[in-house]
Amino acid sequence: MTETAPATSVEFCGEWFALDPARPFEIGRDADLDIDDNQYLHRRFLQISQIDGMWWLANVGSRLSATVSDSSRTMQAWLAPGARMPIVFGLTTVVFTAGPTSYEFTVHTSAPTFVDLAPVVDAGGATTVGAVTFTASQKLLILALAETMLRREGTGTSEIPSSQAAAERLGWALSRFNRKLDNVCDKLSRSGVEGLRGGVGALATNRRARLVEYAVLSRLVTRADLPLLDAPHPDTDDRQ
Repeated sequence: MTETAPATSVEFCGEWFALDPARPFEIGRDADLDIDDNQYLHRRFLQISQIDGMWWLANVGSRLSATVSDSSRTMQAWLAPGARMPIVFGLTTVVFTAGPTSYEFTVHTSAPTFVDLAPVVDAGGATTVGAVTFTASQKLLILALAETMLRREGTGTSEIPSSQAAAERLGWALSRFNRKLDNVCDKLSRSGVEGLRGGVGALATNRRARLVEYAVLSRLVTRADLPLLDAPHPDTDDRQ
């Protein structure tokens, strides 16, 4: 008996693509979804295909990774080169970075296998993200890096600022910014977040991009936090 896949579509920058169960749908620099003429982006990076009645998202690239989340952003997965995962939610958000540019698109399916859960919020209204806590200045650092993605409306592209640009946005010396970036990445790495620690020669851009992807999709920072960037903030935790 032949199983029928649910109707599935992809949305990017307001443009919609209906997926055909009979053929894979590819995303990249030269693909069905032609994301951008970006030399850092694979010609074919991600692939969505239907297998035995279920839709799958596969990373068919060789260098870049993608971050995948449900609509409530309580589930997050890191899709490394060669990996694949089933598309089980009604709305799935995919974010990835190539060079200094971050991209976001969504996958919509008419018959999700799972229903998205609401985020966990404590009595004080703060969203819980694992057991990781950050100082005020560490959160400011994350906000400075994620600002352009948070200000963007809907899916599309945004630029990840350099460490120098983010440090200037905060009025910090670059050495201070880099020290705090190390501390933030170490905290998240110890809690199990992948992609923040690289080997010898790992590009700092990749680490910043991965931090932004994780922070935005997990609601570690939100658009409501952006006014903190322009508010006075005493340096009470400068050693962290």
